[in-house]
Amino acid sequence: MQPKLARRVEALVAERTPFVVATVVRAQRPTSVRPGDSGIVLRDGSIEGFVGGACAETSVRLQALRSLETGEALLLRIVPEGDELAETEGALVVRNPCLSGGALEIFLEPRLPAPRIAIVGDTPIGTAIAAIADQLGYDTALTATAPTELTNDIALVIASHGHAEEEAIEEGLAAGIPYIGLVASRKRGKAVMEELEARGVKELDKVRTPAGLDIGAATAEEIALSIVAEIVATKGQVMTSHAIAAIDPVCGMTVAVAGDTPQTEHAGATIYFCCDGCRNAFEQDPGRYAAALG
Repeated sequence: MQPKLARRVEALVAERTPFVVATVVRAQRPTSVRPGDSGIVLRDGSIEGFVGGACAETSVRLQALRSLETGEALLLRIVPEGDELAETEGALVVRNPCLSGGALEIFLEPRLPAPRIAIVGDTPIGTAIAAIADQLGYDTALTATAPTELTNDIALVIASHGHAEEEAIEEGLAAGIPYIGLVASRKRGKAVMEELEARGVKELDKVRTPAGLDIGAATAEEIALSIVAEIVATKGQVMTSHAIAAIDPVCGMTVAVAGDTPQTEHAGATIYFCCDGCRNAFEQDPGRYAAALG
């Protein structure tokens, strides 16, 4: 990996930003890449580095975004359409009609930060939540009275026993944290919700109070266990980002819908393409490809 790209990887890890490292492991002639060439794919579909021309990038982008969803590494084999000997055990084979020749094998490795739980309240329950979550592989950020910077956190638990609860909940809702739990009695939890409603705060139905599954918890450790269990139970429903795909009407390729995907407007709809060449062909004669638009 080139030093500049390696520094970029280090920065993304420090920022807790999900990304995929794409490394060329095999390249057949004719092709513009060599084994060892690499790049990174971000969650918005943008690619930094070099893993092939525009046609290869289209396949890399789509499969990298899907790899981010599953969290599983993938060996991607990109071959020209009509390659009858393309099947490779252990690899996902994509036949690319735009590829001029030379199969590519690219290893896609998702780099996902450990899911983080922000905990407000340096209290027995707060410290117990941190201890249990750490054992389960979560990253935790425990603060006394104010939430830490909420970046890609999957949960915010307020266990401050009356200190700055409303402010913490407001920040969590504004940041779009999927799980927000307030440790409080039903009576105080209701009062906090009423205060927030009076302030005009929206989406209060997303706040769980009292936080935690109903397991008859009594001690700080048992309450913490019930809360972490509730977070685990909802983990599969949070922070999910499905890669949206579209069909290029010119060449028939499946492409990822991302910010830098070539696109054009036609008949009130956005049409996506694998490369500028296909987009130009469509814009010159859209009627020719109308049937492919469905």
